[in-house]
This record gives sequence, structure tokens and C-alpha cells, in this order.
Amino acid sequence: MTRPSKPVHVGAPRPSAGAGVLALRAADPLSLHALIEAGLRWSSIERLARALALPLAQIAETARIAPRTLTRRREEGRFDADESERLVRLGRLVDLAVQLFEGDLPAARRWLAAPQPALGGKTPLDLSRTEVGAREVEALIGRLEHGIPS
Repeated sequence: MTRPSKPVHVGAPRPSAGAGVLALRAADPLSLHALIEAGLRWSSIERLARALALPLAQIAETARIAPRTLTRRREEGRFDADESERLVRLGRLVDLAVQLFEGDLPAARRWLAAPQPALGGKTPLDLSRTEVGAREVEALIGRLEHGIPS
């Protein structure tokens, strides 16, 4: 008999204060990989939009999903692996920001949308459009959590 898997924080290197914005059922990174390969369900982008209080179109733009593709994915009910990976990346940053602000989602939203001097004046959401940018946001969050000036 297999045990049901628990939601895992989307790639967070440590436990998150929140429940995980995407609430994916994955017991470990390999399970998360399998979910990404299978394609996330449409509800994933809706969860991100609610968590960030942003329109679906803006979430899609941040995840580099074209408007016509977004319409097709809504009809199909599932994203492809590349799109899913970008949604997971965005979800991971939301989870980490919520953790940084000790569970305060509104504060995390404000921080993600505000220009950050340590990010060259760009917003964390802007940088989340690429993996390299997202890694820089993660590094900044790590420095802030440990009280290291940026």
C-alpha cells in the first residue's frame, strides 16, 4: 500500500512557513520532476494569480507564456513541461518570499513587485522570467534571511 504524498514546496531548499503556493503533491525532487514532465494543471496558474493578486495575463507574461498559448492551455487544462517548469520557478520564489516575511503574503507580494536596489533596481518578479534571474532573487532572499546586507 502506498502512502499519499504530501505537498512539497516547489523546490525550496528548506521548509517554508506557508503551505506552498502551488500545493503540488510531490514527496521529493524526483516526484516534482515527474509532475513537471507530465505538465502542471491549469489550476497552478490560477493559484499563482491568487497568491500574487495579479491577473492571469501578467502571470503568463512573467512565465513567458504567450496569450494565444495561454488560451490553448486553458482549453487543454494542462501546461507543457517547459511552461510548467517556469510556473514552478515562479511558485518557488513566492514560497521563499512568504517565508522571508514569516508567512505575511501581502508583505511578500509587495516585496516581489517592488524594485530592489540589490537586484539592480529590478523587481524580483521581473528577474523571475529567467532561471539566472530567479537564482539571483533566491540568493538575495538567503542573504536577507541571514541578515547579510545586500
